[in-house]
Amino acid sequence: MLLLEIKRNNFLHLIQTIIGIVEKRHTQPILSNLLIEFKSNKLYVLASDQEIQIQVHYALDKTFTDFAITVAAKKLFDILRAMPEQSDIVLESQDHQLQLRAKKTRFQLQTLPALDFPVIEPPQESPIIVHIKQKDLRKLITQVQYGMAQQDIRYYLNGMFFVLADTKISAVSTDGHRLCWARLDTGDMQPPQELIIPRKTIGELVKLLADNDAEVEISIYASQIKFSFNEIQLISKLINGKFPDYQRVIPANHANIMLVNRLLLLQAIQRVAILSNEKFRGARFVLAQNELKIICNNNEQEEAQEELEVDYHGAPLDIGFNVTYILDALNQIDSETVQCHFGDANSSMLMTIPLNEDYKYVIMPMRI
Repeated sequence: MLLLEIKRNNFLHLIQTIIGIVEKRHTQPILSNLLIEFKSNKLYVLASDQEIQIQVHYALDKTFTDFAITVAAKKLFDILRAMPEQSDIVLESQDHQLQLRAKKTRFQLQTLPALDFPVIEPPQESPIIVHIKQKDLRKLITQVQYGMAQQDIRYYLNGMFFVLADTKISAVSTDGHRLCWARLDTGDMQPPQELIIPRKTIGELVKLLADNDAEVEISIYASQIKFSFNEIQLISKLINGKFPDYQRVIPANHANIMLVNRLLLLQAIQRVAILSNEKFRGARFVLAQNELKIICNNNEQEEAQEELEVDYHGAPLDIGFNVTYILDALNQIDSETVQCHFGDANSSMLMTIPLNEDYKYVIMPMRI
């Protein structure tokens, strides 16, 4: 039975969009499959790991009979990648198998019942709706994404904390050693809301968002969140937990302020980090009047040192940091200069952008 005909490139694009959330090994074999449906002249492809679900659709010129099947995601993806770019793909159903043909090439793939696929449905409750430009949401996420914890026993840190207040959205991440905070003004009033979005969801979302003015509709429920944009619908469960009081962590009265060219600081740290301890990745920041020395040592008694001219008039200071944490921020900030606010050698450092109240990055010191 003929199911549909579609261009290889169009079909592959759909699969590429959602393949990232399909787990290679799963306790439920059907979750290694994709749910493929045709209805109302549109082809829908859906993937899920029961925590996050992504569905994409594509409108076809021809009309086919409605159908729904599931097939192994990785096998289908590999087959389509191996096909010639401009080929026409024909899908047929035969004896509970999916037959995929292109000219003289043919594949027979096992299927599982579509009714057994665990589709995540949005709750019946009325959601809070927020509209935001794709490029704005993408920038907000990338400014703080690197600060999320990975597999921390404090499960609420394995995600990104969002705070909605008035017309502003704040995004926060922390792994206990650093804290990232960024804020965006949407221009639209919204009810106060706090939610934690899982790390995997954030990773997939930032890959899907385009750097343009097209709009994202965000639907916030008590235990779920849905992002709708272009031909994509992403649904994710939220993390149920209490995020730490991040505002207490952000220093407010650090008097020693260094103004430095972002790119020069980034390049200097990258060079000296070559000789840093591979495990601890520590570097000393030695500050004096209008001068910064960055020093790295390793277990082989090797040392690297860089000197930079900076705008600094505070007290002399010798303080250590994990260079990876600093590089993460410098690689994301798009400002020409950055400000670093210091207390004493035992206090955290606050990194900000001059004349910008919507970004703050806190790094705890380390002993070297």
